[in-house]
Amino acid sequence: MSQPRVLHLSTARSWRGGEQQVAYLVEELGGKGVEQLVVCAAGSPMQEFCERLSVEHRTLGFRASFDPVNARRLARIARSWKPDLLHTHDSHGHTAAILATSIFGMKVPLVVSRRVDFAISSGFSARWKYGHPAVKRILCVSDAILEITAERLRRPEILRTVRSGIDPARFATGADGRLHRELSLEPDTPIVGNVAALAPHKDLFTFIRMAERIHKAQPEVRFVLIGEGELRAELERYAAQRGLAGVLTFTGFRNDVERLLPELDVMAMTSRTEGLGTSILDAFAARVPVVATAAGGIPELIEDERTGLLRPVEEDAALASAVLLLLADHALRDRLVAGAHEKLQGFTRQATAAATLKEYHAVLDELRGAANTKSA
Repeated sequence: MSQPRVLHLSTARSWRGGEQQVAYLVEELGGKGVEQLVVCAAGSPMQEFCERLSVEHRTLGFRASFDPVNARRLARIARSWKPDLLHTHDSHGHTAAILATSIFGMKVPLVVSRRVDFAISSGFSARWKYGHPAVKRILCVSDAILEITAERLRRPEILRTVRSGIDPARFATGADGRLHRELSLEPDTPIVGNVAALAPHKDLFTFIRMAERIHKAQPEVRFVLIGEGELRAELERYAAQRGLAGVLTFTGFRNDVERLLPELDVMAMTSRTEGLGTSILDAFAARVPVVATAAGGIPELIEDERTGLLRPVEEDAALASAVLLLLADHALRDRLVAGAHEKLQGFTRQATAAATLKEYHAVLDELRGAANTKSA
C-alpha cells in the first residue's frame, strides 16, 4: 500500500500539548515512509522543531484567525506541493484551510484534529468550518470530545477517536534530584505538582486552594507548578494571598520535564476542561501517582482507584484529601502506579500515529470509491 503525501498545518506560536502531538506524529509517520510538509507560524517553536529535525516545512504569518492573505498563500503551497491530504491541527489552521478551499480554490481533502472538550458553536462560522464538504475526518483525542462534537455536527459519521500518545522512553532515566536541589529541599521532602500551561481551563486557582489545605495539614509538603502562561502573575498573587509564598514554586516553562516530573510524590491535575490530558500520561510513564478532576477526557485515563484517584471539578477539599491519602498510603500509591503503567501501553506515540495513518488511508479509499461510483 502506497503512503499518502500529507500537509500538516499548525498555526500555534507556542509549544503546548497539541504541538508536541504534531511533532510526535510527524516523526512517527516519517519513519513509515509518509511524505510530509509542515506549514507553521514563522518564528514559532514548530519551525524550530522542523529545522532541528530537517523536516520539510514552509512558514506563514498566522497573526489572526480570519486571514485571507495566509489562506491564499496556503492554497499556493498546496497547489505546488500537491498533497493527498491536509491535516489541520488547531482551530486557526482549520479556518485557514476552509478559506483556502472556499475562496482560493484549494482542492485537498481535509482531516481536522479536535482537542477541546466543549461543543461546536452554533454560529455561522463554526457551522461553515465543521460542515464544509472538504472536511472528510474529524479526529477527536477522546471519546468525550467525540460525543460533545457530535451534538452539532451535520455529519457525525466523519468523527473518529484517535487518542493522543506520548513517548514513555523520555522518562527512562528517572529523577536526578535537580528539582529538590533547585528548591533547596532535603531529598525526602514531599513535592506535589502539576505540569500545565498557566491558562484558565487548567483551573490552577483550585490547585492553589488545594495546596493551602494540604499545607495546613502537613506543613512540610512543597508544591510546584511547571509551565508558563497568561495567568502566571495573577496566580502568583493568589498563592501569596493564601499564605503559600515560599511553599509553592512557579518554575516557568521547562524543557527538562522528564527529569523534574519523576521527583513529584503526587501529580495533582485540577483542570476544569481537558481534551485528554497528556501530562497525566507523562506522570504514568514517570511512575508518579495521579489525582485528577473528572473533566473532559480525563476519566478515559484515570480509572478511580485503579490508575489514579478521580475527584469532582473545583472540589479543592476532595482533591486535598486524595493527595493526603496518597502521601500516607504507600501501598495504594504502588497499586495505582502499577495500574497506570499498564494503562499507558495503549497511549504511545506509535499507537497514535498508526491510528491516524489508518484514517488517512480510509479517507483516500472512500474518495476513490466515490470517484469510481461516479464514473461508472
